[in-house]
Amino acid sequence: MHPTETLYIPVADDVQLAATSIGEGHRPVVVLMHGAGQTRHSWRNAGQRLAGAGWRAVTIDTRGHGNSDWPQNGDYSVDTLVSDLITVVQYFAGHSETKPVLVGASLGGITGMLAEGETASRVFRSMVLVDITPRIDNTGVARIIEFMNRYQDGFASLQEAATAIAAYQSNRPRQTNSAPVASDTNGSKSLQGLKKNLRLAHDGRFYWHWDPRLMQHIGTIDENFYQRQRHAAANLKLPVLLIRGQQSEIVSRESVDEFLELVPHAQFQDIADAAHMVAGDSNDVFARSVLDFIGLSE
Repeated sequence: MHPTETLYIPVADDVQLAATSIGEGHRPVVVLMHGAGQTRHSWRNAGQRLAGAGWRAVTIDTRGHGNSDWPQNGDYSVDTLVSDLITVVQYFAGHSETKPVLVGASLGGITGMLAEGETASRVFRSMVLVDITPRIDNTGVARIIEFMNRYQDGFASLQEAATAIAAYQSNRPRQTNSAPVASDTNGSKSLQGLKKNLRLAHDGRFYWHWDPRLMQHIGTIDENFYQRQRHAAANLKLPVLLIRGQQSEIVSRESVDEFLELVPHAQFQDIADAAHMVAGDSNDVFARSVLDFIGLSE
């Protein structure tokens, strides 16, 4: 096991972001940002792999997620998320001689792309975007949002939550070969892992580990925001790897081709048997792809 530390990074007067640092403190930093509705624990296996290869992996709970604070004003705007990410980078600036690598999935990738592409100075040394491009399939996004909204009343047990997730996975438009949570052969371990994405409330029910007000800021991509992302992507000058789950619900091959036109120096990898949650669907292949890329892009 590698040295592991829980950190709390202040990004606003009333908001601290919870983070897990894996690996020696003097090593170059890789910041891993999850997507909407996830927590930093979705990167646990990848973080261990990165630490084993000589990196310091820092997994972040974005505001309103996991063990991070919920802002009193309910501000989850993308501009605020970008500001939070830049503050995280500044926090680690004194711990490493080099800029951090960013690995950003979905909303975490959007945040990273805007932070880098809309800032005059370079923020990251390299960037891995996980199943996100400026153009996404709004039908797939709407389906994910519907699932996130469906269980506002929580779950009576971890098993009930696992069954709901398994049903969602089995109904994907393009199924993967990865086993759903509820049918994992190691059921007890799987449920304990799921527990990190849920919070047990005083009423005895389990709720998603994120602020429901987040959903006021999450939606399909309109034309203005699409154009903003295109502009940011075209300004990316650092080494970039785009990883797509080949069975992705939201990123098509046409969207990938458009991104590669905007960022012609970017590398691309399609991971078979993975959907939008690439790191979870095909963890070993995902971690190896990230390590190969950031090792070569130093």
